[in-house]
Amino acid sequence: MARLVFAGSSDFAVPTLEALAAGPAELVGVLTQPERPAGRRRRLAPTPVGQRAAELGLAVLTPATLRTPEAEAALAALRPDVIVVVDYGLILPQRVLDLPPAGCINGHASLLPRWRGAAPIQRAIEAGDPVTGVSVMQMEKGLDTGPVYKIQETPIGELETAGELCPRLARLCAELLAATLPEILAGRLAPRPQDPAAATYAAKIAPEDAELDWDRPATELARQVRAFSPRPGAWTAWQGQRLKLHRAAAIPAQEGPPGRVWRAGPEGVDIAAGTGSVRALELQVPGGRVLAAREFLNGRALLGEQLGR
Repeated sequence: MARLVFAGSSDFAVPTLEALAAGPAELVGVLTQPERPAGRRRRLAPTPVGQRAAELGLAVLTPATLRTPEAEAALAALRPDVIVVVDYGLILPQRVLDLPPAGCINGHASLLPRWRGAAPIQRAIEAGDPVTGVSVMQMEKGLDTGPVYKIQETPIGELETAGELCPRLARLCAELLAATLPEILAGRLAPRPQDPAAATYAAKIAPEDAELDWDRPATELARQVRAFSPRPGAWTAWQGQRLKLHRAAAIPAQEGPPGRVWRAGPEGVDIAAGTGSVRALELQVPGGRVLAAREFLNGRALLGEQLGR
C-alpha cells in the first residue's frame, strides 16, 4: 500500500483531504500552514485543513517553511511514496519535490496551461472564460509548469461568482485526484508537457484590482464584480464609504454619465458604465451584510447618485 502525505491549507483543499483519507492509499501525514490569528479576538486558529485533519485523527505537521533541515527531516520520517498538494500556500523546495519516489502531484484550479499562479478562479471569471476546470499535474520547480496527467472541464455560470465556483471546483478537484492517483501510482498514466505558448498567468489579487472604474465597459465591470465576490469584494466610492457589489450583470441600456445610478428597483440597481450599464444585484455597505437589491434599497436612496471617485 502506497504511503501518502497530503499538503494543503484552505477550505478548497478540504474535500481532497477527505477523499484521500477514504481512499486506498495510506495517508500517513498532513502538511498545512501554521496557526494564525483569526476572528475578532485574533486568537490562533488552525487552517481548515489542519482542523479537519485533527478531526480525522491524522498526524499534522505545521512548519513555517520547508526549507529547514528540521522540516525536511520530519517529512522524510513519514517515508511518503507520494505527496499530493492542493492549495498549500508554501513553496516546495527541490529537495522536497525529489523526496517521494512517485514525486509530488498537484491539484490546480484551472485548465493548465491557462491561469498558472495564485488566483486562477478569479482570473478566469474576470476574463470572461466560458469554461474552467481542474488539472492534476506533476510538480516541478517552475510555477505550475509541470506536465499534466488529466484535466476536467466545467462551465462557468452566467452570473456565477468566485465564491460559488470555488466549492464546485474543490469537489471536482477531489474527485479527479481520487480517480487519477491510483493510475499514477500504478504507472498506467503518463503526464503530457504543457504548451508554454498557451500559458497565461493568474496574478495574485492586489487591493487596487477591486476598485470599479466606471469608464470601462459594463461587461468587464460585471465580470470584475463576480470575480472578486466574496473577497476582497469589488467596490466603488459612495457618500465617503466603500459600497461593495457582489453580483452583477451587464445590460445594454445606459442613461447618464459613467457611475450615475439611473434606475433603482427590486430587479437591481442600474449604474451607467463606459459602454452599457452594470445591474448590481447584491450590495453591501461597510459592516453590513450582503443584501439583494430589493433589501438594500429599503431605507436607502441610490437613484441619481454618482458613484466612484
